[in-house]
Amino acid sequence: MDKDNLAVGTRVSHEKYGEGIISMNGPLTYKVIFVRGGEVEFSKMSVQLEVVEPVEAADDNQPKLNLKEFERVLTHLLTKYNGIEYKAELGRKWQGGTMVLRPANPDLAPKEIPVETFFHKIVMMRDRLRVLEQNINSSDSLTDEEKVNLQQYISRIYGSMTSFNVLFEDKGDYFVGMKA
Repeated sequence: MDKDNLAVGTRVSHEKYGEGIISMNGPLTYKVIFVRGGEVEFSKMSVQLEVVEPVEAADDNQPKLNLKEFERVLTHLLTKYNGIEYKAELGRKWQGGTMVLRPANPDLAPKEIPVETFFHKIVMMRDRLRVLEQNINSSDSLTDEEKVNLQQYISRIYGSMTSFNVLFEDKGDYFVGMKA
């Protein structure tokens, strides 16, 4: 298969972003939608994509998919290959552990929470932030300035959540805030 001309809809894998689907094949670039990284654009000259499941290029005489049809197809493919529900792993040292919250008032009972339960809630928050980020980026009703402002808030939220990175097994799942 010609890696310089991967068809839209081809399932690919990237070392950093994991599995994704090619959403645009331009003259010099690919756009790929990744479960863990959102939409990323790569130069065809330097991209390191491994083809997981090829799709034959469409015949130029056939009608092109409109955006709504493409979203429907992409959602179907991500659902079919469990792409929508990426599972982050809890660090081994925390498995089976318990989080204890002790109030300052000794008359009140401490609250114990299994670390797995707490971790699951952190991962759900992270995943929902990523969906929010994708919705902002794809919004037709927001100006570029509004998108940038909302993105900055999301980056600050990620930065506030970096304390929870200690719970993750894989550094690729860490929260990352704004970088100077």
